[in-house]
Amino acid sequence: MNASGQRYFIINKPYDMVSQFISPDTVRLLGDLDFDFPEGTHAIGRLDNHSEGLLILTTNKKVTRLLFQGPVPHERTYLVRVKNQVSAETLEKLRTGMNIVIEGGAEYITTPCKVNIVQKPAGLFSGPQEMSDELPHTWLEITLTEGKFHQVRKMVRVAGHRCQRLIRTSIEDIRLGDLAPGAVRELGEEEFFRLLKITA
Repeated sequence: MNASGQRYFIINKPYDMVSQFISPDTVRLLGDLDFDFPEGTHAIGRLDNHSEGLLILTTNKKVTRLLFQGPVPHERTYLVRVKNQVSAETLEKLRTGMNIVIEGGAEYITTPCKVNIVQKPAGLFSGPQEMSDELPHTWLEITLTEGKFHQVRKMVRVAGHRCQRLIRTSIEDIRLGDLAPGAVRELGEEEFFRLLKITA
């Protein structure tokens, strides 16, 4: 237990699970994971139900403000499989800013970000809708410093590609690593804040 009494967790959120403990809909919830989370635990920086990967959970209500609402932007990285081959021209468009529609119907130009074509990582856990590697596709690594609703999916769609799989692999220096889908790891408070590059 940390001196503050707060607790900090990372999980590998599986596909087809929402990033919350309570929902009016019949969906898979964080409480369905095989772990006894303490009362007051909530997710920081949600992933939609079709996205996978790194999700932070904590009892500390200050973390959302410190991480996502402070003056210093924090990086989050995604591994994305898209349909068909991505051209150098499209890569440059993704890097320099895409015009997407955000909540409320407003148009928004995304902040410049890092986008690179990568090989499918060795040892990547299979997805529930895994598509054949023989079909034309590209794996991208995208690092953002902002997180509009469904931003990555919207960016690649505007660029002319359909997102087939989306996995968040890191938030600052907290990395998914080899954490299996559905698995939970608890971090100490000092390590948690150091890796996220925020100050309590």
